[in-house]
Parts: sequence; C-alpha cells; structure tokens
Amino acid sequence: MATGTATFNTALIPPLATQTAEKTETGATEPLATVRRLDALDDIIHQKVRLGVMSSLMASGESDFNFLKAALGVSDGNLSTHLAVLEESGYVAVRKEFVGKKPRTTYTPTDLGRKAFEQYVEALEALVRRG
Repeated sequence: MATGTATFNTALIPPLATQTAEKTETGATEPLATVRRLDALDDIIHQKVRLGVMSSLMASGESDFNFLKAALGVSDGNLSTHLAVLEESGYVAVRKEFVGKKPRTTYTPTDLGRKAFEQYVEALEALVRRG
C-alpha cells in the first residue's frame, strides 16, 4: 500500500443521475436539497474543537478550561481562541474565579448556545437521513 494514499468506497455514493434537483415555485431548478441541508449546519459549532466544547458542555452542564483542554487534546491558545468565538457568539457564558490562590475559568452553555446546538444536531440528523 502506498503511503499517503487514501482509499474511498465510491459504491456508497449514488450516481449523479439518481440525485434529483428540486424546483422552485417559479419552476426553476435549484441545487440539490443536500446543499440546503449543509447550509443549515451552524458554522460556529461545526468546527471540530468548538463541536467538542459544545458537546462536552451539553453533556455536563459546565466544564472548566483544564478539563476541556485535556478532554479535547488541544493547546491553551487553540482552546482559548475557540472558546472566545463561542463566547462572542453568545453560545457560552464564562465565569472566572479563584479557588484558593489558583484562577479557575468555567464555561456553561447559554440558552442561545443550547438552542443552536440542538438545531445543529437536528440539521446533521436530517443530512444523514437524506430526507
């Protein structure tokens, strides 16, 4: 096997001839419905580190920075950048405190973040169901 070469099972992909385009009210043909379902995926959540953060927060209710860093296997700077995007989008709330003399930063999903995550999961399920 050659290094760096990936194999791909094309038998799992239906031929283009079997994929149908949908018509608009005016009768014009639109791109495949799959494209619209892809557009329904929230770009903020879709990035894998942010998806990992939101998944963890949805499962646990809250997590601190060190837990997220270890669970996701990312650097401080990488995690900080992604958490800032989620915070700026209103998807997570941040609480900073001291435990003893050590700083502790805890993240919690906001109502907006919970709703966005639930919609993301629904859009992904619709895409997988192809319906």
